[in-house]
Amino acid sequence: MAVFIKPSSGVKTSRRAFAPVAEINVTPMVDVMLVLLVIFIVTAPLLTTGVNVNLPQTSRARSLPQDNTALTLTVEKDGTVTLNAVKQDAVKLDMESLRGRLTAVREANPQIRIYVKGDREVPYGVMMQVMAEVTAAGITQVAFVTEPQKKPNP
Repeated sequence: MAVFIKPSSGVKTSRRAFAPVAEINVTPMVDVMLVLLVIFIVTAPLLTTGVNVNLPQTSRARSLPQDNTALTLTVEKDGTVTLNAVKQDAVKLDMESLRGRLTAVREANPQIRIYVKGDREVPYGVMMQVMAEVTAAGITQVAFVTEPQKKPNP
């Protein structure tokens, strides 16, 4: 912290012609805060990662309560299967390793829930193969994720 010393009067009359001024210079603090703000603005969109899937729309589906212990199994348009418990822990799997991974997850937590997100253009056979692997791993609490149907504008 710097201290600025200004003359107490225009004429030097004694040894104490300069008196210290105790003012805080806030310019460096404001500079640091602006730099931190820019860093947070730039990095915030990078923290939300995921797999971009075009979900099917339904009119009668009701929302399930959010569960932090549930896993999300995503099937992309090209048939790639991704298992993620948290957005940053996404793991791409093939059908052979899917059952082993799900079995290990079920053994660690027998009450685990699986939410399946499948792109609307994924072939039906691929989705049934994924569901067969989930049930073969012994997981019974499975739900499909859909988007609410958009109402047409009149």
